[in-house]
Amino acid sequence: MLSSPIKILGIESSCDETAAAVVEDGSRILSSVISSQIATHAKYGGVVPELASREHLRAIVPAVRLALEQ
Repeated sequence: MLSSPIKILGIESSCDETAAAVVEDGSRILSSVISSQIATHAKYGGVVPELASREHLRAIVPAVRLALEQ
């Protein structure tokens, strides 16, 4: 009996990047999407937590959708 490969959706939203990836069997990367906030925070000289949290909310759904589509 052959088993289906296990696919894992990983989501990362710490600091100033929002990312989503799909990995198969814990070793093969099927997709990886990263949304950066560098431009948003550059004018402040560092990460502004309130802005970062808003950007994560804005970016998470599109990042996950794109990772799943790829």
